[in-house]
Amino acid sequence: MKILVTGAAGFIGFFTSKVLIEKGHEVVGLDNINDYYDVNLKYSRLEELGIKRNDAENFNSLCKSTNDKFSFVRMNLEDREALPKLFEQEKFDVVCNLAAQAGVRYSLENPETYIDSNLVGFLNILECCRHNDIKHLVYASSSSVYGLNEKIPFSTDDNVDHPISLYAATKKSNELMAHTYSHLFNIPTTGLRFFTVYGPWGRPDMAMFLFTDAIVNDRPIKVFNHGKMERDFTYIDDIVEGVVRICEKQTKERLDSNSLYKVYNIGNNNSVKLLDFIKEIEFNLDKEADKNMMPIQPGDVEKTWADVDQLIKDYDYRPNTSIKEGVKSFVSWYKSYYNK
Repeated sequence: MKILVTGAAGFIGFFTSKVLIEKGHEVVGLDNINDYYDVNLKYSRLEELGIKRNDAENFNSLCKSTNDKFSFVRMNLEDREALPKLFEQEKFDVVCNLAAQAGVRYSLENPETYIDSNLVGFLNILECCRHNDIKHLVYASSSSVYGLNEKIPFSTDDNVDHPISLYAATKKSNELMAHTYSHLFNIPTTGLRFFTVYGPWGRPDMAMFLFTDAIVNDRPIKVFNHGKMERDFTYIDDIVEGVVRICEKQTKERLDSNSLYKVYNIGNNNSVKLLDFIKEIEFNLDKEADKNMMPIQPGDVEKTWADVDQLIKDYDYRPNTSIKEGVKSFVSWYKSYYNK
């Protein structure tokens, strides 16, 4: 198939593109390469996919990879002229929308960015899918939509009307917008509520990276809620396996049913204590962290845990990477990439 992967220079988008290419699909990657975090890491990911930095820096210009199954375009999702032209020109079968302005805390200070990318940009994606006979739209939602829900584990049957950050609100909005387009225009859409994804090439604003980088460089780490936090940490390979299975699945049967619109949790199916996660990093670095215990941050929740039974049932999704394996893999990559 020919698949558009947005957010291709991002963490999950990079790995998703890589696996889709390995499986023989033709992939067009799209990313605006914003400076929310180190752009050099984003360009390094693209270089792994065969895209030269000089080529990738130009906006709205499709550039070819050294791998003939991949090409890349730097573009803003909210560009209402360029994105429709790309769809008309490339004639995609499937769209995998992983681009978004990420981060809960950043949304407290930069709300406009989330409206532009996550709402205006997502609407532009939906309109392009509507007018270009896209067979399936797979898109990133987030575990943050569960907000202050206390029932554990989180289920897609739970009410999600109480987000506690603008980021979470935009992700909930994406699900509602996708439902509307599935209903009105018969577009099969699948939303994926990601739970704390980590692994090699991971985002520098995420706990795994922040903790490792601080410990290596003799800085204290910030441990929020005095360490009384739990997360459904999910290794990147497990996440991408699920995303790719969903992208590849035939969706014609959904056109004749009431299941055009789907939302799934995608996580590791268990919860790990934050302090145990830190211990595993310390073990792999052979170095103890200087912990600065702090109160919980605005927009944060104390515990996340994904009920992934429906994804297991529909796609035989089986996350199987332990925290021990996953942390070891990340630390190994970090040391290699940063020459530590």
